[in-house]
Amino acid sequence: MDLKSAGMGSVRNREAPWDDFDSGSYVDHNYAKMWPVDRQIMELIRDFFAANHPSTVPAKGIDIGAGTNLYPAFGMLPWCDEIVLYERSARNVAWLRDEVRDYGSNWDQFWDVFRSAEAYAEVADPRTELPRRAIVTQGDLFELDVTPRGMGTMFFVAESMSTSHQEFEDAVGCFMRVLAPGAPFAAAFMENSRGYEVGSQIFPACKIVQDDVEKALASYVREGELELHRLGHGADPIRDGYTGMILACGRRAS
Repeated sequence: MDLKSAGMGSVRNREAPWDDFDSGSYVDHNYAKMWPVDRQIMELIRDFFAANHPSTVPAKGIDIGAGTNLYPAFGMLPWCDEIVLYERSARNVAWLRDEVRDYGSNWDQFWDVFRSAEAYAEVADPRTELPRRAIVTQGDLFELDVTPRGMGTMFFVAESMSTSHQEFEDAVGCFMRVLAPGAPFAAAFMENSRGYEVGSQIFPACKIVQDDVEKALASYVREGELELHRLGHGADPIRDGYTGMILACGRRAS
């Protein structure tokens, strides 16, 4: 069901029912099993970060809009002694605090994708290291105020928080400006999303394509140094109402 048929129309980020986000339902649908596209994304960010890790280690990392997804944090674990998991929804924050403390066995399959690379294999016990390094922080992306980060991720956030293209661009800018010069990053986006249903709630989305992602990131990366990957949803899409996913990897320009 899209926003118009749900009677929501144009929705700004501040108007969406984030504190009613059904964390358990979202995890059950998206992360109880590993979807093929998530494997593809993890393989891409694993290989990118292994080849483009922070120049100063250990680094301070951040995952913007962490939601109920631990694998972006897994992607930064070998190089960060601190990873801020920044999230707006009160229910997602509560979920993160519980899950980081002792994450479910469903996440083992996700870590297995990362640990096939040497840098990740050197993390002896992610179940011990994640709670040591992760700091769950509640806050609004547009009010983000943390010290510059040496590494960062933002997965399915900027285009999945409102129907506004301006807020999409602003969200990408907020993410990029929190990164220190030279910091490697990975950001993922739903392509042409019409909004999404979680439990009994409908949440907004902004319809974007790869050109929109490239435009939003252009002023924050050096020319020719942005990697863009379009991933189709295949024969078994995660949900209705989107045409694929876009992954962007690069380094923050000086």
